[in-house]
Amino acid sequence: MAQPVLGILTLYLTDNKVLEERPVYEKMISAGQRIGISVFVFTPQDVEESSGKIHAMVYNPATGKWGRRWVRFPNLIYDRCRIQKSHRFEQLLAFRKRYSHLLFLNRPLRNKWTVYRTLNKVSSFRSHLPVTKLYQFVDDVSVMLKKFPTVYLKPINGTGGRGILRIDRGQDGMLLMQGRNHSRSIVEPKRVARKNLASALSRWDMHGDRYIVQQGLNIKLPNGRIHDYRMLVQKNGSGVWEVTGCAGRVGPPRSITSNLHGGGEAATMNTLLRQWVGNDAAIAEIRGTAEKFGIEVARHLEATYGALCELALDLAIDRNGKVWLIEVNPKPSREVFRQAGEREVYRKAILRPIEYALWLYRQKKESRSKKPLGDNSVGLEQLIQDEDDKSYSF
Repeated sequence: MAQPVLGILTLYLTDNKVLEERPVYEKMISAGQRIGISVFVFTPQDVEESSGKIHAMVYNPATGKWGRRWVRFPNLIYDRCRIQKSHRFEQLLAFRKRYSHLLFLNRPLRNKWTVYRTLNKVSSFRSHLPVTKLYQFVDDVSVMLKKFPTVYLKPINGTGGRGILRIDRGQDGMLLMQGRNHSRSIVEPKRVARKNLASALSRWDMHGDRYIVQQGLNIKLPNGRIHDYRMLVQKNGSGVWEVTGCAGRVGPPRSITSNLHGGGEAATMNTLLRQWVGNDAAIAEIRGTAEKFGIEVARHLEATYGALCELALDLAIDRNGKVWLIEVNPKPSREVFRQAGEREVYRKAILRPIEYALWLYRQKKESRSKKPLGDNSVGLEQLIQDEDDKSYSF
């Protein structure tokens, strides 16, 4: 009996076909082998439209080696593609459009600004959202600085802490500007007079991106380093949203971001919260609030934008224990849990999309088997191939 097949859709990082997250994919493929679902990795470049086949990357857990094999389209697709400024991303957009009828575990989310506006319409979410505006004019920043002592400027499609600028309002009327450029390098702090804000912003390299202006939060630890929390919300093997885990991140000295790629360090959530709020009862309440909020956000975004299987919520917790949502990441890394020493959470974070894919396959197959005789309508169920189809040999 043929196993269901999951294709992990990704993008090469370079034209030399450098593959990101290879160790994670190896673990996912191994997990699939254990539970009964075949998994391969591919990019839009690997699709041969004339034959309807894919020159897939396949991994053999027994030998620990990667290879290539021509395969048919998978039963399900798990989209791990992140935004790039490259022709490869243009190929991805064309692939998603051409094959939108296929069964994806997750559909693309929207940019930071659109997601903010979507969540801000829900009264129960609104109090957890820092005030955010679309940056169009210098006055957008000036007005925010009158309301808040710190504001952030972020590219609406940015990832990994790239291109972020922080502006602090000083008591002497001067502004302190610092950030990370699009290579993630730290941009040293610079004092700027308010009257020179426009010229200072004009010199900030925005790479042609659109930006948002966001209320800054006081999340500096006593040692002056900023911290936040990465919460991973995933569907489990029964198709139900669950919080897989939440870990802390501490930015390096002089950094305005906590991202691990930018030199940040991981810690368990409780370790950081003990430094921050101290009280075990308060910690339990904060965690409960954050987890309930995370699941509600995931459900709402899926209901709004279509199928999702996982989301990472970057959270801030202020001195009063209030939970804030900094941003949502639809293609999350699991690395923070490994670095924080949370091995079981890391294992679950890798396994859950594979378990969910197997559950979804079985649901669609069962739905197809219950279709009334004579019903020839075309739906997602018909994407599930019969068990007597030729099996995939990896």
